[in-house]
Amino acid sequence: MASIKEQFEVPSKMKTWSMALIVIGIITFILGLITKGMSGDEQEKATFIGTLMYNSIFWMLICNASMFFICATTLAMGGWHTVIKRIPEAISTLVPVFGIITLVIFIYVVLIDRTTSIYEWLDKDAVAKDHLLSGKSGFLNPAFFMIWSILAIGIWSILGHRMRKLSSEADERPMDLNAGKSYIWRNTVTAGLFIVWFALTVGSTVPWFWMMSLDAHWYSTMYSWYTFGSSFVSGMSLIALWLIYLKNKGYLGYANENHLHNIGIFIFAFSIFWTYLWFAQYMLIWYGNIPEETVYFKHRVQGAYKGIFFMNIIINFVCPLLILMKRSVKRNYTLMTFMAVLIIFGHWIDFYQMVMGSVRENDASLSWLDFGIASLFIGLMIRFTSSALAKKPLVSEYHPFLKESIAHHI
Repeated sequence: MASIKEQFEVPSKMKTWSMALIVIGIITFILGLITKGMSGDEQEKATFIGTLMYNSIFWMLICNASMFFICATTLAMGGWHTVIKRIPEAISTLVPVFGIITLVIFIYVVLIDRTTSIYEWLDKDAVAKDHLLSGKSGFLNPAFFMIWSILAIGIWSILGHRMRKLSSEADERPMDLNAGKSYIWRNTVTAGLFIVWFALTVGSTVPWFWMMSLDAHWYSTMYSWYTFGSSFVSGMSLIALWLIYLKNKGYLGYANENHLHNIGIFIFAFSIFWTYLWFAQYMLIWYGNIPEETVYFKHRVQGAYKGIFFMNIIINFVCPLLILMKRSVKRNYTLMTFMAVLIIFGHWIDFYQMVMGSVRENDASLSWLDFGIASLFIGLMIRFTSSALAKKPLVSEYHPFLKESIAHHI
């Protein structure tokens, strides 16, 4: 069985490209800080901060979706993903990294600068004069916002680290029946804790605080699930890209088209789920036609964001529906690579309009700042994920479900 302990070596080209993207991102950040972040124009300053916010939140959530995937399949007693689970484990190591970046941004916005052009509820005078903002002040306040954000990211990171540590035990020695049962039980308990905390954060409160409160007068009961759907399908697309890359480089010998097919099913299914939430949220508000609710969609449907808003449906629903429906496509490396990149880009655009549509209502132009900051996060993602993959064998040699995963067939 020693032959299955494949060890990934980070190619020099990958190191070079990831570093190049990071350097481009750092240069973009510095130029953006000088030209916009330090500008006396509040709108320019808000543009800079908003760009940092939607990128940090998006990339952190899709990396966190990898750990959600591991925990959800663990609770379902799924074994099929065992031969590929080191990929989502490696991606999830980015959560504390991107989490720290996100928290630094929030500390500046909420505690230091108190940027009211980002969060209106930071303006004490405005809150005192507005009964809606006053009514939400019990949780929309700097202290509660920061404490909950730190707890959310901190516990994601701690439980994710615990899951990865447990996974490493399957590399050490063979397990008898009792050891195997104990190992699966400890994984199940930790996964259960993660899922509960995930539901209390990504599934509810975190999107309310971080993004929905950008429009503090507006609310939607579907907003958090919409955010989850967007981040999860992007996270599964990211896993697909790394799986295809490793297979093309000759790694993961036990992974096959059936494993990629399963990931393709997740991408297809959650593209439909995201679309259901997109339509249901929009349709109910459109049909009700209540000013307090339509205020969120008015400039997105009729204003500067109209093109981007409806482009979402084409990229994130029509394309997955028409292309991923066939069984053969979900087993084709080229088409799956294309769709994974397209879906990640489509949902990055979705997060752009969710944040910037509230921060900068009359200007929907993607600029050098947006793509430059995105390159920073992509570079960091490649750098840290490849490094994490190289630290462990790509296959857990003594995992109790390894044989089930090798024999997986659909």
